[in-house]
Amino acid sequence: MSCIVDGTTIQGVDVCPQSWSESPEYFGESSYFGGQPPLSKAVGYLVVVGFGLLFSIFTTVVVYLDKAFSANSSWTSEQFNTAGRMVKTGLTASVIISQWTWAATLLQSSNVAWQYGVSGPFWYASGATIQILVFGVLAISLKDVAPSAHTMCEIVRARWGKTAHLTFLFFGFCANIIVTAMLLLGGAATVEALTGVNYELASFLIPWGVILYTSAGGLKATFMASYLHTMIIFAVLITMITVVYIKVYSADQMYDFLDQTVSYTTEQCEAIYSTDGTPETSFFMDDSGKKQMACGPVAGNVQGSYLTMISSGGLMFGIINIIGNFGTVFVDQSYWQSAIAARPSSAARGYLLGGICWFAIPFSLATSLGLASTALMLPINSGEAGSGLVPPAVADHLLGQAGSALILIMLFMAIVSTGSAESIAVSSLIAYDIYREYFNPEATGKQILWVSRIVIVCFGIFMGLFSIALNAMGLNLGWVYLFMGVVIGSAVIPLWNMMTWSKASGKGAVIAAWSGFALAVTAWLSAAHITSGSISVATLGDNRVMLSGNLVAILSSGFIHFVYSKFFDNEVFDFDTLDAKIQLVEQDLSGLGVSRALVSNYLASSSSQAMFFHLQAEQQDKAYLKKMKKWITVRGWGLTIILAIVWPLMSVPAQVFTKDYFAFWVLVSVAWGFGAAIIISLLPLIESQDEIYRVLNGMKNSMCGKKMEEVEAEEPLKSIRKQTMDEDEGFADTPDEAEVEPIEGEVPPAEEAA
Repeated sequence: MSCIVDGTTIQGVDVCPQSWSESPEYFGESSYFGGQPPLSKAVGYLVVVGFGLLFSIFTTVVVYLDKAFSANSSWTSEQFNTAGRMVKTGLTASVIISQWTWAATLLQSSNVAWQYGVSGPFWYASGATIQILVFGVLAISLKDVAPSAHTMCEIVRARWGKTAHLTFLFFGFCANIIVTAMLLLGGAATVEALTGVNYELASFLIPWGVILYTSAGGLKATFMASYLHTMIIFAVLITMITVVYIKVYSADQMYDFLDQTVSYTTEQCEAIYSTDGTPETSFFMDDSGKKQMACGPVAGNVQGSYLTMISSGGLMFGIINIIGNFGTVFVDQSYWQSAIAARPSSAARGYLLGGICWFAIPFSLATSLGLASTALMLPINSGEAGSGLVPPAVADHLLGQAGSALILIMLFMAIVSTGSAESIAVSSLIAYDIYREYFNPEATGKQILWVSRIVIVCFGIFMGLFSIALNAMGLNLGWVYLFMGVVIGSAVIPLWNMMTWSKASGKGAVIAAWSGFALAVTAWLSAAHITSGSISVATLGDNRVMLSGNLVAILSSGFIHFVYSKFFDNEVFDFDTLDAKIQLVEQDLSGLGVSRALVSNYLASSSSQAMFFHLQAEQQDKAYLKKMKKWITVRGWGLTIILAIVWPLMSVPAQVFTKDYFAFWVLVSVAWGFGAAIIISLLPLIESQDEIYRVLNGMKNSMCGKKMEEVEAEEPLKSIRKQTMDEDEGFADTPDEAEVEPIEGEVPPAEEAA
């Protein structure tokens, strides 16, 4: 029996690729999209421009309603950049997921599945989850020692001085620029492939969907939009999982298709990927002999199978992924900003829950769409895969234009959610760490707000132009993703030491960061020359070369900082003095804590002030913060060990997965995806039911002509007391007023009345 398609016999091939039986027109195609987008330009403009306007209007209205009818109706620069420091667990987790879901999460994760098989999605997911879990330790440390901070660089300045401040500003900006560049590189390439909208135009238009609502509503608008983005991303994720493994195929069928893909010899692959069914007209390999299509055994995998965790390429990618992503979490101001915005309990629980739920997005999505691309042997070439076009190709094959549209919407959600977080992060760094620190130390809140909004607009325009320049240089999403650790990896361990080690030297941190950076670039360039004899974009993007640069960056800086701090500058820093060196712009004490006795006085006298002060009480509870730090340390590091070591080692004895083992693997990915979607969609709503009720009730009363003062007089303390029981365990044990030191500048209402 021979493989015959459209009357053409494929030389030496008995079984045709699965996709040919469904779409025989794939025969002879050297790329899936081939310059013919499945969607019209009108759809592209509708998503890129229309969705941006829709979210801008929606989030602006929601922020206005929250401001008009919530207990804390003030709008200050502190509110704009910190969201009041009172965000709860569910929303914190949702925001973390939204920020960490880059274009690369959706696109690059399926690319590594296309390259390495089942190990690719796992290493992408685990290699980028552990940073979020571990960052929870820094988040609760920040709440303990620097609750007044607006940015990570403010903390650097307060502890280590000006030189260190400027050093880590550089690495912080590099992180923001690299992350935003990846968003636009992957996003613009996908928009062009799916709709035909010009790449340069897409790169310029996409940031405006972020600029409008971020500049209008600040961090609170970003958080509210992020929740919606996360829900939409999970909705599309669930759809794709269901289509691949439940509606169209089964795990057993996918297993057979993947087995068939690697069973072809090189000669058969050349015949399959040719214009006339013979190796003579093949486009399976390029001029250098590198495979262009997914066919035949996988180099570096046990038995050449896609169905194994024993993959040298997958493991190498995993190591690069782990190192590089430590940089893009620990050095990215947006993650520090989310920690600053969260309440102490949320800072720990939110990061843990966010990391666990986020794992499902790359793992479940790539285990479905990524593996389906190789199982069906769609004509996706390596260039398309490297640009992140695997998910849209599979979705288009399975669902037609509807699938392409869903992936486009999902991608746009990822871009604008992370993009808005990066924009507000950059605006905070410039407003607080450059403008206020070096140009206008007496800046007012109004001036900080103005600078923040201007920076958001300018940064969006700059990044659109920068992504166009990167594309012109031949740098795609995959290349930049692997490269990021080389640039920012050297700042990771010094920043960790800053928050957790009293003997960490500021001078040592500066030396470590710059030396690690220089050594990493040197090792990266040298490795490219040693392995290939030349230095070019292609040779620098090799996995082994990128691995050397990433490893040198993080390990050398950590070693240098430890040695210098231990043996040359071992002065012990008192963390209790850190927060006093950080100044607020306005006397907006949102989220910064007051004494519990003072809260009691306000509870007895003023409902609006009581709401404000009560929500801060846990911030000063050092015993509670210590307890939460221990809680997140045990769970964060425990899950890190499970995901990075235990799980992979448990998969090794399986060698090549059996059908039952693969079915269980798929079941885990499907269950994780559904579970994460349910939790992250419902928890923020459940936690915020009082606030939602207050806003809706306020709108109703406003339409009925009632004033806010009248409503507050009727129900002064209901939501406050409920929140007390839910959020602050042990609050009933209030100390006597005589034992409490009042906050400077604050007078309890009882004294005020007297």
